Amino acid sequence: MLAANFALLPNTGITAPRKAKVESPSATSTAAAEFDRAAANYRQGIQDLAEGDEEARTQVDASLSQIRLVLERCGQERGCDLGALMSRYTELLRFSAASAAGDEIVGEDEENQGEGVSRAFNPSVTGDGSQRAAADLLSERRAKFTEMVQFNPAIQAGIRKWLTDMRPALMNSYENYQYIRQYVAPAAEQHGLPEALMFGIMAKESNGKVHVSSRAGAAGPFQFMPATGRRFGLGNDGTGFDTRFDPRASSQAAAEYLAERMGELNRSIELALAAYNGGEGRALRVYKASSGANFWNESVYDQFPAETKDYVPMVIAAAWIYLHPREYGVYFPRVSARPTTFRIDRPTSLYELTICLGNRGSRDGYFRALRNLNPRWEADSTIPAGSVLNGTTRIASLYRNYCRSGERAQLTQQLMKSQVRNAIVRVGNFKTVETGGVAVATDAGTSVSTPPAPTTYRVQTGETLNSVSRKFGCSVPQLARANALSTTSPLRVGQTLDITVCKDR
Repeated sequence: MLAANFALLPNTGITAPRKAKVESPSATSTAAAEFDRAAANYRQGIQDLAEGDEEARTQVDASLSQIRLVLERCGQERGCDLGALMSRYTELLRFSAASAAGDEIVGEDEENQGEGVSRAFNPSVTGDGSQRAAADLLSERRAKFTEMVQFNPAIQAGIRKWLTDMRPALMNSYENYQYIRQYVAPAAEQHGLPEALMFGIMAKESNGKVHVSSRAGAAGPFQFMPATGRRFGLGNDGTGFDTRFDPRASSQAAAEYLAERMGELNRSIELALAAYNGGEGRALRVYKASSGANFWNESVYDQFPAETKDYVPMVIAAAWIYLHPREYGVYFPRVSARPTTFRIDRPTSLYELTICLGNRGSRDGYFRALRNLNPRWEADSTIPAGSVLNGTTRIASLYRNYCRSGERAQLTQQLMKSQVRNAIVRVGNFKTVETGGVAVATDAGTSVSTPPAPTTYRVQTGETLNSVSRKFGCSVPQLARANALSTTSPLRVGQTLDITVCKDR
């Protein structure tokens, strides 16, 4: 065995030690750098494919070819540590398998999800420590929130509700939230609030549906009443649009409102939430009368109505699950929410876009995302060609691939033009006449009279003065004056409006 490490020196009988094989650091480091560049391109391509960008397939194929070339060259080059590269390759295979299965994966440029845990932080995936830093930040935020609230049986009961009959609402809230998180998270950070708290409020108030209105007049994802909204810059923006429905403006207002409440209530999340739901005046009076006692103190707790007693723990419970999903076996849906804008090249509507986009990458399709990100457009309003809409990279890619032309675009237009009345089969001697630009079949020898235009309209769920005025072709001020309302007045479901001033009634 020893002789194997020695070589016979020429022309002598003396042996000398063989030089041990020394791996070349330069060969290994060069190959590793090339591998990492190709792997980064591969990961990005996979993520772009997941976003719906079919053009990324070329990038994925080219990256794989480059990775194969690097491995082959390293195996043939003396001193190149192929084992080190194979470890990197194994991690890449894990990434691919997780991506194909739809599991949580971590890419080198994965967006920092903040307090959300839709990504599994795995420090071993990258060597730069970025994922470890993200995991540390997540742990820090969890700990900070835990310190700020009192985890007790009321919170646990709230968690039980969210995880049983309210689990679908929780999942929908999470998915809706991811699309508007780009507005909520910065607002929370600006005002020193836990982002999870903002998620909990939104989940309880609206399930993340931007256009929700209550019978009491509260509106938007954070359900501002008109008067409170005006204090924080929300309301009619002069065009007839109520900015309580705008996710950016309402997120900023909600964060500012909460920060103000916490500032006067000794940084108590529970009391701030009680103020949010039960009235800031009541919360402040109770706080001062109790010498700053905690919300869970009986003398404080019993002074709030039953709705507030339920509201506070339910919001905290939703925030808690948002931060600790795995503890409860919760796997939030993966949401492709990277924001972007896209320009439409022909008139369309949000309804039409929802059909042609399909639901690839989203169980329920993209109607809610489109509505949340474009709150000024009613679902059935015609959006002019050339308009720029807010969306995600996946929505933009699906629009390019399926909504501009092709079979699905044609089918969608056919569906949008279909009218129930055209399915009615009439028997007899008919002639076709034009009535209001619509071909109508009628008995021969008879005339067709245009039915009188309606003079009133009953308000449907979620409608505002703005949406009704758009529907019937009049301005918000005209409609408001005709009904003795202000331009910011909320509407009630079933309320009857005088629409005689409108041209399209």
